[in-house]
Amino acid sequence: MPAQSKDLAHIIAAEVNARPEQAAAAIALLDEGATVPFIARYRKEVTGGLDDGQLRLLAERLTYLRELQARRHTIVESITGQGKMTDDLMGRIEAAATKAELEDLYLPYRPKRRTRAQIARENGLQPLADALFDNRTADPEALAKAYVSETVADIRAALDGARDILSEQFSEDAALVGALRQYMRDNAVVYATVVSGKEEAGAKFSDYFAHSERFATAAGHRILAMLRGWNEEVLTIAIEADRDDPSPVKPAQKMIARHYDIGSRGLADEWLMGVAGWSWRVKLSTSLSLDLMREMRERAEDEAIQVFARNLKDLLLAAPAGSRVTLGLDPGIRTGVKVACVDGTGKLLDTATIYPFQPKNDVIGARAVLKALIARHKVDLIAIGNGTASRETEKLVMELMRELPEPRPMKVIVSEAGASVYSASETAAKEFPELDVSLRGAVSIARRLQDPLAELVKIEPKSIGVGQYQHDVDQMKLSRSLDGVVEDAVNGVGVDLNTASAPLLARVSGLGASLAEAIVVHRDVNGAFKSRKELLKVSRLGPRAFEQCAGFLRIRDGAEPLDASSVHPEAYGVAKKIIAACGRDLRALMGDSGTLKGLDPRQFVDERFGLPTVRDILVELEKPGRDPRPEFKTASFAEGIDEISDLKPGMMLEGTVTNVAAFGAFVDIGVHQDGLVHVSALADRFVKDPHEVVKAGDVVKVRVLDVDVKRKRIALSMKKNDDAAASGPRGPRPDGGNRNRNNNGGRRQETGGQGAFGAALAAAMRKK
Repeated sequence: MPAQSKDLAHIIAAEVNARPEQAAAAIALLDEGATVPFIARYRKEVTGGLDDGQLRLLAERLTYLRELQARRHTIVESITGQGKMTDDLMGRIEAAATKAELEDLYLPYRPKRRTRAQIARENGLQPLADALFDNRTADPEALAKAYVSETVADIRAALDGARDILSEQFSEDAALVGALRQYMRDNAVVYATVVSGKEEAGAKFSDYFAHSERFATAAGHRILAMLRGWNEEVLTIAIEADRDDPSPVKPAQKMIARHYDIGSRGLADEWLMGVAGWSWRVKLSTSLSLDLMREMRERAEDEAIQVFARNLKDLLLAAPAGSRVTLGLDPGIRTGVKVACVDGTGKLLDTATIYPFQPKNDVIGARAVLKALIARHKVDLIAIGNGTASRETEKLVMELMRELPEPRPMKVIVSEAGASVYSASETAAKEFPELDVSLRGAVSIARRLQDPLAELVKIEPKSIGVGQYQHDVDQMKLSRSLDGVVEDAVNGVGVDLNTASAPLLARVSGLGASLAEAIVVHRDVNGAFKSRKELLKVSRLGPRAFEQCAGFLRIRDGAEPLDASSVHPEAYGVAKKIIAACGRDLRALMGDSGTLKGLDPRQFVDERFGLPTVRDILVELEKPGRDPRPEFKTASFAEGIDEISDLKPGMMLEGTVTNVAAFGAFVDIGVHQDGLVHVSALADRFVKDPHEVVKAGDVVKVRVLDVDVKRKRIALSMKKNDDAAASGPRGPRPDGGNRNRNNNGGRRQETGGQGAFGAALAAAMRKK
């Protein structure tokens, strides 16, 4: 391994809680094109058992550190080309551990526009600045007289020019800037204030009209709420470290003075102390506040992305209802309820549109259509989208089901987040070119009840709607994170090679969209795959892709029983040794836990496959093709509780967790408005992270604490001692209101009303 890669392995190993040799092995595999799911599942011996979480972090840090190395190389070339590189500077550049440290070192050498300091140098004032800095007992005005000229009007202009030169030097001193930045991180306070006259229009941000909190501990969701208020021109934001310090000489100014040994030895020292204060107020405080604003935003975005990723994982791995005939209902009032019936494999059988609500109010006709579809196709499940008119549609179905003979279909309320995105997508158009866009949504709702993972992979992850300010964060970083979550979920569950759609196959390790399409085309032309080996007959699918994907693809009832398991074809030899040792037929042995647990895994270890792989094979043979997702269950909404106005404090209800944020969990209780269980009301114990208690898709029992119909806020509790929950801390609402389903909020790029700092911040954010 090259020396540079070895250095990276040592750095990353400490960050992912691994040994350098483990990190080095993982880096080598990633560089060869192996995917995280493949490495985590089938290369445990090579990496020493690094899991997918460690590998994701490793891959992310590897990208950052390689970008850092590339930037380091560019900076070294630039400074060397200027003829200003020294051994000391090279050493500091090589030692820089972050991009911020590197840019601090480069600042004095970065090509820049003509500055006031450059103009002062052109006017011959550098010697004056040097003299004042070197001779602390000198009289500044006496020295400055000698520099008055045609281009320097008077003593004041000469001293101002010297100040500009020294101030630029101060602001480009990497050690000083680094120390001041850390001082700001430790001591700064974030201040949010309402823009005068925007109180009524920005009422949803009222919690932040006069808000302040420490930069170091500011919660991510509050940061993003403030930034959204700032983007919408409702709030001004400032980050300051010394606003409340009464001292005439601020702590930051004292730090600058100490750094340059500015004391009280004479008039020049007194003048330099003024330069230190001016440098802090005019240059350093503004630039460092902007740095911290970007840092604060990135920190908040990372937290929001992590929240979204965890929620998405929970949603993707939600329990599937299974291969059962399903009727999907996409509720609507004026435009009607769209109906689609799919068979157990998700194939579309029938569609219809019914109009049970105003203006047509054709309840009798709607019930007749549904009744006929249920009887004709022997429907097992009815999936009802949870959007507008969901409860009215559910009531219609309930009344209809009383007339049906046993066994009656089971009705389930299903999140329709992202269904409209799928309906209008290229994927949906290819799948149903002749079907009306609105009916495609009903198909998606039916299928996502059968198998959430298989259906949701067709939708761009950030459109699924389980995030926290997902439109406010770095979209490329969000996409990378969510794509990783989808990839891990798909490969963790496994994919049926003969029934999977192209979008689902595209998420399998080693495939991608092009090979996924090629597999589907091959399957359509040649019929179902009889073995994993047949994948090598697919156009452009070579040995490398086969190695990456084969273990995650399943073939039920094929020629080779192991093709239905997660055992990789490369390890079939080990599996067959195990089978031979038992003296049993493979099909008879698979699932025989007693026999398999009696074996000693060590006797099957060979030069290529170690103990981790053998143990994985034994576990898989015990439960071949086991789906890791939980058992299917659903919430039952209370009858007669259809609108927020029907809620009363004290009511006990059942609901489904739709979203988990840093400040609590949102729960759908069937009134078209999710309620919030604040983190302080999630349990009868202290809860730091809501994910410790709940996840998206959980069915929970909640008690109504408070209802604000006008502001559409519902406070819920999962505590047994609800009096404590009711009186406990709620914290400021992150966005001034309850989570309104399917409304994620937009971003405005314009800013205003914040003076020079606001204008600079706006420019910085636009550059980002």
